[in-house]
Amino acid sequence: MLEMDFSLETELAGLKMDNPLMLASGVLGVCPSLLKKAASAGAGAVVTKSVGLKEREGFPNPTVHVIDSYALLNAMGLPNPGVEEFLKEFEGERFRFPIVYSVYGSSPEEYSMVARKLLSLNPAAFELNLSCPHVREVGSFIGQDPRMVYNVVNSVKSSVNVPVFAKLSPNVTDVLEVAEAAVKAGADAIVAINTVKAMAIDVDIMKPVLGNVYGGLSGPAIKPIAVKIVYDLYENISVPIIGVGGICCWRDAVEFFLAGASAVQIGSGILWRGLNIFGEVLEGLRKYMLEHKFKCVKEIVGAAHK
Repeated sequence: MLEMDFSLETELAGLKMDNPLMLASGVLGVCPSLLKKAASAGAGAVVTKSVGLKEREGFPNPTVHVIDSYALLNAMGLPNPGVEEFLKEFEGERFRFPIVYSVYGSSPEEYSMVARKLLSLNPAAFELNLSCPHVREVGSFIGQDPRMVYNVVNSVKSSVNVPVFAKLSPNVTDVLEVAEAAVKAGADAIVAINTVKAMAIDVDIMKPVLGNVYGGLSGPAIKPIAVKIVYDLYENISVPIIGVGGICCWRDAVEFFLAGASAVQIGSGILWRGLNIFGEVLEGLRKYMLEHKFKCVKEIVGAAHK
């Protein structure tokens, strides 16, 4: 029996990928060698760890807490060497896959400044980290204020000539309002979602588990939240959506596609499945497409709405 011709190739907002899987920001994206490992494992594109204008040490330990097999709680505090040192580490490296550079700042001007400096690395796109929920002094309010989101996206879009993705926080009253502000400002795609505010307390020592008291929850526990937000965004905005939050198997990825995501990012799933997760999801996606006679990923996107 001949297999039907189909393709996993994906294009969204000008970003071309061999498949719709991306390495999420904050996971393995700290140096070129780890990004290459993720791509070799099957990621169609990779997103770096967020980089800012100046060096930042992050929060004191403990910064990560694994909750059984369903969630990861972290309060890293955006540790990074600053954009100048980041450039030194990446300049001269050659990549055969698309790299999306994640940037953050405390003002629209800082976001733009960091993005402009990174243009020398020939980025495939920029992802704006608008929503890190556990960084008080770096402007956690930005992703919660539609006006600030508009200003940040507009400032970066005016400064660069590559696609700009806005990564949204679920820790808001109305995600759609924030997404619409980003789209109005020129965002080429929306990334949904970032981590959910959460905390854990050690009952024996009677203190919060994390050094920062609270942090961001990721992993399978937040997938239903992320899927709901992607579903709602698909019905209300005109730009592509990149789904992220709790993907640990091919079924999770397909669920996001059906909800309306054109691509998905995998992050904390690597903790439980290792880098093999990319290959496993791709294999499952191929079988699913053959079984349901989909010729391309685009045919799956939003199918749950029909």
